[in-house]
Amino acid sequence: SETFMRRSMRDFVQFSKDSGLTLPQMSTLFHLHHGSSCGVSDVGELLGVTNAAASQMVDRLVQYELIERTEDPVDRRMKQLKLTFKGRAIVQESIEARKRWMAKLTTAITPDEQVSIITALTILTNAAHDLEPSINQVGNLEEHNQAKNDISV
Repeated sequence: SETFMRRSMRDFVQFSKDSGLTLPQMSTLFHLHHGSSCGVSDVGELLGVTNAAASQMVDRLVQYELIERTEDPVDRRMKQLKLTFKGRAIVQESIEARKRWMAKLTTAITPDEQVSIITALTILTNAAHDLEPSINQVGNLEEHNQAKNDISV
C-alpha cells in the first residue's frame, strides 16, 4: 500500500506543479469542488493554518481566477468562496489524470481482482466515513461509485 500511495501522491504532486499550484492550493480547489462553497476560515481549518495565511492563499487563487468570493446570503459581512469555471476545469483535469492512471493500473488486474478491490474500497470508504463524521452519506455513496468507475475504466 505504501508503493501505491507514494506513486499516487507523486502523480498528484506533479499535476499540481504542472498546473503552477501548491498542494494546499489544490486541496482548497478540491474542498470547494466537493463542498460547493465555504469561507476563508474554513480553508484555514482544512489546511491547519491561520486565517491570515489562508486569506493570502485565497487571494492568490482569486488572482489566478480559480475561485471567486461571493457575498454570504445569510450574513452579508461574510464572503463565501466558490470555484470559477477555470477552477472547476483544473479539478476536472486532475480527476481525468487520476482516471488515466487508474486505467493503466487496472490493465494488470484481472476482473476477479477488480471485484475484490471494489469490495475492499467500499470497506475502506465506509471506515473513512466513520472516522470523519462531517462526510455525509451522499458523499460516501459518491466516493464508492467513483471508486467503482475508476477501477472499471
